[in-house]
Amino acid sequence: MNTKSLLLGAFLMFFGLSKAQAQINFGERALGAVQKGMTGFTFTDADAAALSKPAVDKMDAENKVAGPTDPYAIRLAKVFGKYTKGEFYTLNYKVYLTKDVNAFATADGSVRVFSGLMDVMDDNELIAVIGHEIGHVNNHDSRDAMKALYQKEALIDAAASQSNKVAAVTDSQLAKIGSAMIDSKYSRKQESEADLFAYEFMKKNGYDVNAEESAFRILAKMSEGAQSSFIDQMMSSHPDSSLRADEAKARAEKDGLYKPYVKKPAVTTPVKKTTTKKKTTTKKKK
Repeated sequence: MNTKSLLLGAFLMFFGLSKAQAQINFGERALGAVQKGMTGFTFTDADAAALSKPAVDKMDAENKVAGPTDPYAIRLAKVFGKYTKGEFYTLNYKVYLTKDVNAFATADGSVRVFSGLMDVMDDNELIAVIGHEIGHVNNHDSRDAMKALYQKEALIDAAASQSNKVAAVTDSQLAKIGSAMIDSKYSRKQESEADLFAYEFMKKNGYDVNAEESAFRILAKMSEGAQSSFIDQMMSSHPDSSLRADEAKARAEKDGLYKPYVKKPAVTTPVKKTTTKKKTTTKKKK
């Protein structure tokens, strides 16, 4: 077996490609990129956003999205809708109507919150969770994760094996990228920094920072109960919720802000305006 074959085999094993995928003929151009490890491939925040948007659009089309008059959409807009401008991104929000407990943010600024999460958390707790997800975008974690995904998927069909620019990906690749964005696995350091981003955001904007600890306590408790199946799926890519709750409490204590959090009732339906109808009288004809 020659050196090139050995290098290609090692690369395939590293990314865990299936046997069927391993039989794809990469060709000399792709093999050259494999040998280089694509170390010179530049991937900007704009590239990550451009690749994220069609993947998010695909997910939006395949999920039940709350309309603008839906109580969940109204609540999310009230809680977080006024925060749209980031350092290098513009945020947009939608709610997926599903019992699953999850939320994610992508490199193009798309924030998607599952209604199941909104059912178990009050507004301040939601801010803590959504702030954490936006923290990954702000800290360029989403860009770096997207770069790794793109390199893997592009190399499968050699779409951009030796290109400086991001090439189009297939519909099936977009589906894989979308799934991976929801279940992105970040390092312990990245998760801690995203938690800190959420904490600092809440402190800066006058929210009760103790809601961050409370949010993680909720997830930790749910992972022990009957709902553990989909909670475990959500948290499989995150550090232990109890540990994160302890760290959130320690941050608040250090700043002299800690107090036991009192959960506030979540308003999931808009207040209906009451109108009074004027009584009309008709004169009797004489």
